[in-house]
Amino acid sequence: MLAADVMTPKVITVSPDTEIQEIARLLLEHNISAVPVVDDAQSVLGIVSEGDLMRRAESDEGQRKSWWLRIFAGGSSASDYVKTHARRAREIMTPDPITIEEDEPLHRVARLLEQQHIKRVPVVRDGKLVGIVSRANLLRGFSATAPDTATPVSVDDREIRDAILQEVDENTGVWVDRINVIVTDGAVQLWGLVESQDEKMAVQVAAENTPGVKSVENNLGMMPRGVSGYWT
Repeated sequence: MLAADVMTPKVITVSPDTEIQEIARLLLEHNISAVPVVDDAQSVLGIVSEGDLMRRAESDEGQRKSWWLRIFAGGSSASDYVKTHARRAREIMTPDPITIEEDEPLHRVARLLEQQHIKRVPVVRDGKLVGIVSRANLLRGFSATAPDTATPVSVDDREIRDAILQEVDENTGVWVDRINVIVTDGAVQLWGLVESQDEKMAVQVAAENTPGVKSVENNLGMMPRGVSGYWT
């Protein structure tokens, strides 16, 4: 399997000038822990993570408060001045992040995350952002196909995956950035989080009705809106 077969294709992004309050709102609303920073051409300039916001939000008393409430507090260390007083993505982001291409094999992606001590990596095509692969995406891919018996994912499987994601995105009301679809020889595995049993069933029906699908394994979990910490 390659990065294209497991990546989350619809990525929540921000611009360099997005204010940190808006970034915090996006993380909470979409239950994610980081967002890529892109320019108008969708080139990846950096990444802002929950950890970046937490460092920005250190309170004067040093007390551990909820990070989304602490984004308005400042720090006092001169060496951390920019991080603790930043107001926009460009000032707080990790710049020039590592990226991968769509055809990067999963075992190499896993090694990259381990070696670089990162939780996710943007996927680019011709230098433009087209997806993101997280540790969770990798685990789902590896669970679908054992490394020693894996067969290459066919073009048909990728077309099926794209069709399912498009149907879910356009017609079910489910946030497609929260789910992942793995297709191997027409067998579909659904992973990720939805907000209700109805949404879980809607994704399954969308998959079952997609031409070429032989079976559907629904592993979707449920997380109420407003609960963060999904994207790792």
